[in-house]
Amino acid sequence: MKLSVIIVNYNVQHFLEQCLQSVFKALQNIESEVWVVDNNSVDGSVAMIQEKFPDVKLFASKNNLGFSRGNNLAIKKSSGEYTLLLNPDTLVEEDTFEKVIKFMDNTPKAGGLGVKMVDGKGNFLPESKRSLPTPSVAFYKIFGLSSLFPKSKRFGKYHCGHLDKNENHEIEILSGAFMLMRKSALDEVGMLDEDFFMYGEDIDLSYRLLKGGYKNYYFADTRIIHYKGESTKKSSVNYVFVFYNAMIIFAKKHFSSKNASLFSFLIKIAIYFRASIAILNRMVKKSALPILDASLLLGGILSFKHLWESKIKGFSYPNELQYYFIPGISLIILMSVAFFGGYKKKLKLSKILRGVIFGAVTIFIGYGFIDEKYRFSRAIIAFSAVWSSIALISSRMLLQFFKYGDFEIDSNSRKNVGIIGNTKEIERVKDILQKSNFLLQNFVFIASDNSSENKSFVGNINQLNEIIQIHKLDEVIFCAKDLSSNKIIETMESLSNHDAEFKIAPPESLFILGSSSIDSPGELYLIDINSLNKPENIRNKRIFDVISSIILLFTSPLLVLLVKEPSKMFGNIINVFKGKFTWVGYSKSLNSKNELPILKSSILSPLDRFDEKNLEKETIERLNMQYVKDYHPLNDLAILIKGLKKIDQ
Repeated sequence: MKLSVIIVNYNVQHFLEQCLQSVFKALQNIESEVWVVDNNSVDGSVAMIQEKFPDVKLFASKNNLGFSRGNNLAIKKSSGEYTLLLNPDTLVEEDTFEKVIKFMDNTPKAGGLGVKMVDGKGNFLPESKRSLPTPSVAFYKIFGLSSLFPKSKRFGKYHCGHLDKNENHEIEILSGAFMLMRKSALDEVGMLDEDFFMYGEDIDLSYRLLKGGYKNYYFADTRIIHYKGESTKKSSVNYVFVFYNAMIIFAKKHFSSKNASLFSFLIKIAIYFRASIAILNRMVKKSALPILDASLLLGGILSFKHLWESKIKGFSYPNELQYYFIPGISLIILMSVAFFGGYKKKLKLSKILRGVIFGAVTIFIGYGFIDEKYRFSRAIIAFSAVWSSIALISSRMLLQFFKYGDFEIDSNSRKNVGIIGNTKEIERVKDILQKSNFLLQNFVFIASDNSSENKSFVGNINQLNEIIQIHKLDEVIFCAKDLSSNKIIETMESLSNHDAEFKIAPPESLFILGSSSIDSPGELYLIDINSLNKPENIRNKRIFDVISSIILLFTSPLLVLLVKEPSKMFGNIINVFKGKFTWVGYSKSLNSKNELPILKSSILSPLDRFDEKNLEKETIERLNMQYVKDYHPLNDLAILIKGLKKIDQ
C-alpha cells in the first residue's frame, strides 16, 4: 500500500466532511487507506463518517486522546509506504497526493514533507515552512522581531521568511496540519511523543527526522486550504501556556543542559509577557464597547439634564440625580441591551433597540414604585430611551464603517452573492442559502467554465475578478461538485486581495463552508443552524425549562382551568423539570433530514405561536430552522405563553 492518511478529529464535523470528500477525490489513483481517530466528539462526527464514508477506518475514542496519542493509535495499525498526518480543517487538491508521493519517490533522503498552505481567503500561511526554534530564533519570534522583519534571514528565520513561498526548499520543521513522512523513517525515529498533548509534537518529530539523517522539505507545487490560521489562536491565554510549555518540553528533550536552561528562561518570560498581552487584549476587547456605550449614555443624558434645568425648567436638580439616578438609568439600559445580545460578535441592530425599550419600560415601571422624593424627572427617562437608541445604534454603524473591532452587524440588507457552478448545483446551493440565512439576497450566477451558453450566467470563473467588481459581490460560493479543488484554491489565492468572502459548497451536503479560520467562521450556513448545540445555549435552555416548570407548578391551581387534561399537564411539568422532556422543540410534523441539532421530546413547538395550523411542509421546516438559528430563552417564553392551553398535550 502506498499511502496511509490519518486524521484526528474533535468536534469539527462539517470541516471533516469537506476534508474527507477532497481526500477521497485525490486518492482515486493511489492504493491507500484513510484513518480517522475521533476524540469523543459530540457534534455528530462519528455518525456522519459512518453514513457518508464507509471506507474510512474509524476509531471512535470514548475520551480525548489528544493529537499525539490519536495519531499514534492509527500509525501503529497503518500499512502505507508513506504516512500523512492531516488536519480535519483542510482541503487538498485533486493531484496533491500524486505530486507529493512522486517527489518523495524521487528524493530517497526525504524523511518528511510539508506543502504550501493558504487560509480560507486565499492568503498564504507562513507556518507552511519553519525553522528549528533555537534560543535565538525563539527570542526573535517571542518578542516580535520576526513580525517586524519577516523577510530577514536572521530575524524572520522562524517562518523562513527569506525563502520564496512559491519554490521548493529544504526546511527543518514541518506543520502538523499536513505532515507526510516515509513510514520506514518513522519506524526508525519513532512516532509522535505523547508528552505533547497539543502543539510542539510536529516540531519534535521533524527534528528527530533530521537527527536520524533524513531531510525535510517544503513543497510548493501543490496547495491545501487550512482554515485554522494562527492569528485566531494567539489571542487565547490557554494557547499561550500550552504552546510555550510545549516548547519547554522540546528544549529539555533536545538541547544541552545549558541551552535548555536558557531556552526555558526565555520561554517563561515569554509566557508571562504573551499571557499578559493576551489577558489585556481580551479585557480591552470585552470592555471597550460597554465603556464606550456608558460614556455616550452618561455624556448625552448629563448634557440633556443641564440643558433641561437651565434653559427650560430654570432650576437645579438635586445632586442625587447626577450621582445615582442617571448612572442607574444608564446601567439598567446597558444590562438590558447585553441581555438581548447587544454585545455579541454578530449582532442585530434590532436587538439593541429591543434591549433599550425593555430597559426603558423597566425603568418607568420601577419609577412608579419608588418614593416620590426620588422621582426626579420622567423627561430625563424618556430622553434616555431615545438617546440610548440613537447613540448605541450609531456607534455600532460607525465602528462597522471604520472596521474597528471583531463584531459584525447582521443587518437585513441585501447581500450580493455569486455562485459558481452548473445550473443544477447552483439551484441547490441557492436553496440552502435561502433556507439557512433568511436574508434577502441578490444572486449572481457564474459558469464553472467558458463553454456554457446559459443566459442566466453573467460570465464564467475566468472572469471572476471583473464580476466581483462590477456586481459588487459580498460573497463568492464555489460548487465543489462542478469545480476541482485545484481550480478553487488557485482562484482564491489569485483573488485574495478582494474583500469578498470565499465559501465552498461540498456536493450532496447541507452546509456551505467558508472562513479564513475555523475559530472565526463568518457565515457558515447551516453551521449557524447548530447554534443550539453551543454549551451556553444548552445551559440556557435547561435553566429555562427548570425555572418555568417551577413557576407552572406553583400556578397550576389556575392552569387547571385552562387545560383539558390536568393530570397530563402535571406529568409534563414533572418530566420537563427532571430533564426527560423540554418545553419547546421541533414541530412534530417536521420531516427531519438530520440537518438540525437533536433535541429532547417537546411539549410545544414554534408552530404553536401561530393560529394557522395548515402550513406547508416547507414553511414548517423553515420555522424549525429559524428557531434553532436565532435561539434565545425569550423565544421559548413567547412560545410557552402562547401555548399555555396546550401544555397538557
